[in-house]
Amino acid sequence: MSANQPSPDDAPLYFAREPIFPRRISGKFRSLKWVLMALMLGIYYILPWIRWDRGAALPDQAVLLDLANRRFFFFGLEIWPHEFYFVAGLLIMAGLGLFLFTSALGRVWCGYACPQTVWTDLYILVERWVEGDRNNRIRLHRQAWNAEKIRKRLIKWGLWLFIGLATGGAWVFYFTDAPTLLSDLLTGDASPIAYTTIAIATATTFAFGGFAREQMCIYACPWPRIQAAMMDEDTITIAYREWRGEPRGKLQKNEKLAEGQGDCIDCMACVNVCPMGIDIRNGQQLECITCGLCIDACNEMMDKIGKPRGLVGYMALKDETNERAGNKVTNIWKHVLRPRTLLYFTLWSGFGIALVVGLFLRSPLDFNVTPSRDPLFVTQSDGTIRNIYTLRIRNKHGSEETFRISATTADYEETQALKLTLEGVEGDTVTVPADQLYNQRLYLDAGPASDLAGAKRTEIMIWVEQVGEDEPVSDSADTVFNGKGK
Repeated sequence: MSANQPSPDDAPLYFAREPIFPRRISGKFRSLKWVLMALMLGIYYILPWIRWDRGAALPDQAVLLDLANRRFFFFGLEIWPHEFYFVAGLLIMAGLGLFLFTSALGRVWCGYACPQTVWTDLYILVERWVEGDRNNRIRLHRQAWNAEKIRKRLIKWGLWLFIGLATGGAWVFYFTDAPTLLSDLLTGDASPIAYTTIAIATATTFAFGGFAREQMCIYACPWPRIQAAMMDEDTITIAYREWRGEPRGKLQKNEKLAEGQGDCIDCMACVNVCPMGIDIRNGQQLECITCGLCIDACNEMMDKIGKPRGLVGYMALKDETNERAGNKVTNIWKHVLRPRTLLYFTLWSGFGIALVVGLFLRSPLDFNVTPSRDPLFVTQSDGTIRNIYTLRIRNKHGSEETFRISATTADYEETQALKLTLEGVEGDTVTVPADQLYNQRLYLDAGPASDLAGAKRTEIMIWVEQVGEDEPVSDSADTVFNGKGK
């Protein structure tokens, strides 16, 4: 060991991050990523502006998280707070879907659809437009600050900031009427919460997509550490065919591969295009997001030297072993359709079917009854026993509706022994505004000589039925009538 070379014990534990400057590449996987990026960004930015007619009483924004009124609108669906199990079901489906795709195809979510990946790709695209491709960006990074570097950095950061601002602005549009909020934001009349949320979302997008980049995937995201439990030797992921590429060696222009040399010419193209800065030839690594760009780079190089494509490609680890031994490769569907993935798909589809059935079976009316407990009953001057109840009627229709209230015994027979009175209302009907929760006080009176007044406790049912419809919606709630019996 040289006297000037530090010993391993003296080596620093932490090193400064070396920025990664991926080289531009073209190919089917890069094209797929461009299409998916445009599609997902388009959906994210455009969705709050799509209108959906729900009637005069309801908002016309297709997708709206109406926190003020505690409702979630998604096109023709409306989810109330007590129906949060639908949202929980969707989150469970998202988790199972992630397990399913990771088990079958590795980290395809990370490589193609993760927001961090999508916005980082967009930021790198802007960086390439302003500063040039990989070599130019490396040169600019290493050179001293001068007029050129300042100019390019300010232009790049300005465009990044604009993208971050559009991202944060699009996010708040999901929580209130987008055109109204945009007008308020431009005139300074919006809530401070809106400005604060936009500022935070802008700053995080700017920092994560522009500077942190692969560090978010390596250090902040837990999924790289969990993915190993989802993958096995049948999982289709990106791998290097070592048996074909080794021993690797450099190849000069117009030369041919030496006798016994592998197909890998150590051109570093796969490393230079990798947004994580890793060498796929070193095997499976925590940092790999299976984006496929190394496949495009390697295939391009194989075309140039006249060798078959696929030195780096999507494959199961079991296939690499079979290829090395000269055995037949397993059909791709046998890798995908195996017990683990079938179990995940069964669970995923089961939750999906349950949610769809629940959406179709849910009633446009919610009704519950709360009897007064203090006191259990009131004795009137003429000996009549009165019970007091609070009715809660939630009208999920998009229009004002009238409902009739009635009471029956537990065996559904309407009883004449009970006199029904609605506080502040004449008759036995109430009108409930569209998409509102309505509270109504109800009195039930039993004459002193009736069986209900003499019994200690009688099971009854309170009914609510829609008025004026050919197929009226109705609901009921079980409760009790308390009398003076012992």
